[in-house]
Amino acid sequence: MPQRRFARHRGIAASTAARVYQELIRRGLAVGEVGRGTFVRAAAPSFEPALAEPGGARVDLELNFPVLPDQPALLARGLARILRPDAMAAALRPVGAAGTSVARQAAAAHLTRAGWAPPPQQILFSGNGRQAIAAAIAALVPRGERLGVEPLTYPVVKSIAARLGVDLVPLAVDDNGVKPDALGAGPPLRAVYLQTALHNPLGVTMPPQRRAEIAEALRLHEIYAIEDAVYSFLRNDLAPLAALAPEHTIVIDSLSKRLAPGLTLGFLVTPAHLTHALASSLRSGTWMTSGYALEAAVQWMTDGTAAAIEEAKRLDAQARQQIAADKLAGQAVRADPHAYHCWWELPEPWRAETFIAAAARRGIAITPAAAFTIGSAHAPNAVRLALASPATDTLAQALDTLVGLAKGGPEDSGLE
Repeated sequence: MPQRRFARHRGIAASTAARVYQELIRRGLAVGEVGRGTFVRAAAPSFEPALAEPGGARVDLELNFPVLPDQPALLARGLARILRPDAMAAALRPVGAAGTSVARQAAAAHLTRAGWAPPPQQILFSGNGRQAIAAAIAALVPRGERLGVEPLTYPVVKSIAARLGVDLVPLAVDDNGVKPDALGAGPPLRAVYLQTALHNPLGVTMPPQRRAEIAEALRLHEIYAIEDAVYSFLRNDLAPLAALAPEHTIVIDSLSKRLAPGLTLGFLVTPAHLTHALASSLRSGTWMTSGYALEAAVQWMTDGTAAAIEEAKRLDAQARQQIAADKLAGQAVRADPHAYHCWWELPEPWRAETFIAAAARRGIAITPAAAFTIGSAHAPNAVRLALASPATDTLAQALDTLVGLAKGGPEDSGLE
């Protein structure tokens, strides 16, 4: 049944019907084919688990949760100081968007890289990186106004923009990232959201010359950039865009990837004249952090724990990319050797939705290009593979399974 007819019969919005269909595809209960429609998958005997995992386990190549085996012990040791009653009492008090002077100094030192050092007085804290992005968009882009983004962008930005009533405008890009002249094309933009290092999902890192050109375009068109630097710790040899255009750039970072997804603390490095407005946005959105999370982060940043884990993750990401390069040799893959993800353009006759359904039947979760695509634009026939979550041997086996699928076809996968 077409989605619009389904929506009418059920008395729901067309957008809700579309999400229902997408969820059915994600679970492997239906198959979507471009130009043909969506079909209920015929019942068939379940495949035996393809990987060396407990029965019913899912191999997660959909979400990146980089947690190293020895992390818990390292983090636990770092908490010893704040477990003292006097320190715990301080940690349990509420904090504002600006945190504390000690926290700002610690964050400034930890975020410093490649000659760029953020001013401590221009650092704010949020509950996590997503909240930091939301606060920045809310502060810079009024409802109904335009936010420029890459044509393939972080899916959470799409949902934040929808809730805030902000229009997303895909910007022209090339192999080096957003084109500078795209910032002045069409009606004025209020801001742009950019991933200058290890772009998710493409893995592109903007080279120095392009960064300089974007910085000049920001000044020329009087536009602010929201620079998502959440993966930047994996390329700490590169300074952020903010090093070139500090008065036009808000840097967003967090501990979720640097340390662990359960350790949520977001950072905003603000232009001096926007610090108050961004702090107000954090407060009005109730996007501020807790005192305990802030104190724990300060301890890990100052005692070397965070730096040690981040260095280990840089090596881990490179090792996983090497596994992916070996296993996906001969496939149309885009990746940065420092990233925790890669982009795979699927061979014919596969379509992304069908391939995802076939992978799901083998216990492997991956993400389609449509999740990153802006608006109604045609999604590339591609998938993103998140490499961080499974054990390396499981990752290697999962990639072998996916390559085996790709070399066959939908008719060989049990879906047709």
